Amino acid sequence: MCPQRLVLEHVTSRWGVLVLMALEERSYRFSELRREIGGVSEKMLAQTLQTLERDGVVHRDAKPVIPPRVDYSLTGLGREAAAQVRALADWTDRRLPEVKAARQAYDEVRAPEGP
Repeated sequence: MCPQRLVLEHVTSRWGVLVLMALEERSYRFSELRREIGGVSEKMLAQTLQTLERDGVVHRDAKPVIPPRVDYSLTGLGREAAAQVRALADWTDRRLPEVKAARQAYDEVRAPEGP
């Protein structure tokens, strides 16, 4: 598997997209980010953040206080990736009626014939 494909997979994964879009707004603590995204397990969010951190897209700032405080934010690379993901999300919002119409037309042509 080529390295570009792996990075693309990480950035455009279900949770990767949502993490990027959330962190585009501001930095978050882990529990805040989990609530903001919604529907993601702790394990999956931790894996996604770790993967994006490894790729240089997310910055993890662990403060040596009690209780521990960890904040997540986007790096410069991450802000650039988030802008690209945001552009795709905006395109999806704008073109959704056309996609729905195409789906309906496809389903009508492909629908099984009745008895």
